[in-house]
Amino acid sequence: MSEQPRRPRKPGKPYRRPQKDPVRILAFEALRAVDERDAYANLVLPPLLRKAREKEGPEKFDARDAALATELVYGTLRRQGTYDAIVADCVDRPLREVDPPVLDVLSLGVHQLLGTRIPSHAAVSASVELARVVLGDGRAKFVNAVLRKVARDDLDGWLERVAPPYDEDPEDHLAVVHSHPRWVVSALWDSLGGGRAGIEELLAADNERPEVTLVARPGRATPEELLGEEAAVPGRWSPYAVRLSEGGEPGAVEAVREGRAGVQDEGSQLVALALAHAPLDGPDRRWLDGCAGPGGKAALLGALAAERGAFLLASEKQPHRAGLVARALDGNPGPYQVIAADGTRPAWRPGSFDRVLVDVPCTGLGALRRRPEARWRRRPEDLEGFAPLQRGLLRGALEAVRVGGVVAYATCSPHLAETRAVVADVLKQHPGTELLDARPLLPGVPGLGEGPDVQLWPHVHGTDAMYLALVRRTS
Repeated sequence: MSEQPRRPRKPGKPYRRPQKDPVRILAFEALRAVDERDAYANLVLPPLLRKAREKEGPEKFDARDAALATELVYGTLRRQGTYDAIVADCVDRPLREVDPPVLDVLSLGVHQLLGTRIPSHAAVSASVELARVVLGDGRAKFVNAVLRKVARDDLDGWLERVAPPYDEDPEDHLAVVHSHPRWVVSALWDSLGGGRAGIEELLAADNERPEVTLVARPGRATPEELLGEEAAVPGRWSPYAVRLSEGGEPGAVEAVREGRAGVQDEGSQLVALALAHAPLDGPDRRWLDGCAGPGGKAALLGALAAERGAFLLASEKQPHRAGLVARALDGNPGPYQVIAADGTRPAWRPGSFDRVLVDVPCTGLGALRRRPEARWRRRPEDLEGFAPLQRGLLRGALEAVRVGGVVAYATCSPHLAETRAVVADVLKQHPGTELLDARPLLPGVPGLGEGPDVQLWPHVHGTDAMYLALVRRTS
């Protein structure tokens, strides 16, 4: 076979093959999945990291690589709004005309420049190499030019330039500085009741890396067992909570692997505990979790019910999520059943239960620390879509509970349209009900407001922004 003629080299610097950086390539792949498939980073990233750890050779990840990749993905997603404003100031076209993969590489680069301790020259160099690998040499030059502009100032300097003054437009100022959509800033501010300090603290808390919190499921594990793990410290409010400090890996905890403990935010634990301890009139034998997926609250409720000899029915509309509930409850020490059913069209007789939980689907604005991409994905009109379902589920719960029994309405959103407005509207249609004061059922937890309902906050309680209202059926 004759040798193929070589392509003549152009004058100038000799061609250099781009250097592959497995950490940044993985971070880029995760961001593309979030953008292209509407995936969530907390679902996309773990399998990518697991695959990287299983590789042999120079591309195999160690703990430091995994930590850096995680920081690059979550840090970029949390500060996306701020970084978009900065990049927009450095390019000569609207951001919508920049290809999304290019924007992802730029955002990763900006986060390294302005949100980490990586030296500027290293951040630019690594980002340009990433661009050469995933975008090609031509667009790598564009990335290089933009990031060199960004590197001329620090984050505070850029915010002074791209954020409107607070006195002129408070909501837009906060939206740019704290990287939240303007409508979310407005909604959270309304829920807090005004004041600059509170909203700034909340928005800043949304951009902090959340701790991993475990729950020791009663009768199956103890907090003391979990506290024997490396990097474990006691929870703040729940007697069953244990927090893993930075670097703690839940999958390395034996009790978690065996299902005797689980990963569950402390706010979620408090909701289940409040319902379990709410005063009843009459028997306490049958409990219902009417929106049980993916199973964290159901597993805790099932364990608490077992201690009293009570039965738990865990219902979830989506069959695949019902499967997750069954997995979470597997091994529960007391009687339980998991079914796939619609809480707005009950598969049970009215008045069948003593305690009922409905943790309703919502916008998820209370968990923006854990799912930062949700802030960019949600729209104000989503509230209208959730409203009928939330009201229908609460009505179904009130019909499912017997006279003298208690319903817990919970949602991981502080938006007033998903919390107090829903409860007020439904209770108007059910005169034989009364709101219970939920605050005494969260002993030791400060800052619970005037009641009778409870709104938890990341910046006050270190939890997701869970909402809870307890309703007793009186007739």
